[in-house]
Amino acid sequence: MESVMEAVEAGIRFLGQNYIADARRVGPAVRGQAAMHFIGRLRVHDVRASSLSLFDMIQSVDSLEAAVRIDRVCSVMGRTMPVLIEVNSGREPQKSGVLPESVESLVRRVSLLGNVQVVGLMTMGPLLHEASHYRPYFAETRRLFQELRHLGIPRVLMNHLSMGTSNSYEVAIEEGSTMVRIGTGIFESR
Repeated sequence: MESVMEAVEAGIRFLGQNYIADARRVGPAVRGQAAMHFIGRLRVHDVRASSLSLFDMIQSVDSLEAAVRIDRVCSVMGRTMPVLIEVNSGREPQKSGVLPESVESLVRRVSLLGNVQVVGLMTMGPLLHEASHYRPYFAETRRLFQELRHLGIPRVLMNHLSMGTSNSYEVAIEEGSTMVRIGTGIFESR
């Protein structure tokens, strides 16, 4: 908690949380100073008002089921939740995220929900040792992002492209990322 507060005091304005329990600890301390984004694996049973109230954006929506649940909860809360659709650009069966060929279909279906707004895409890419090896995964997600932006789907704003972590953010930025997730580069590893 101390390191998070130091980062906020140093100027960090967006915090990503992988776990709802961590967001519950940090959220009250940073409210009004930094936006909180959920970047972890979203389990449908975790989608409740008490959880969603912690976040300003959900970056890991990968199914219509999750989006519908967010929509229902946000409807009761009287708010609209900005979301990023998570793309499984590495096509890894053990990872969450929608496969690239299904992204447009999911975005179109989510766009019909009244209390969820798609504002971009997010990808992790496979776990690799060389930063340059992420490029094809980031390039594919950027291509999807640009295609969706060009389609002009009603209620969809392709404003954010979240790609890259502490070991790949430079390549991600070169490939068009507007948000990077620098966790271990700023904070200690878990």
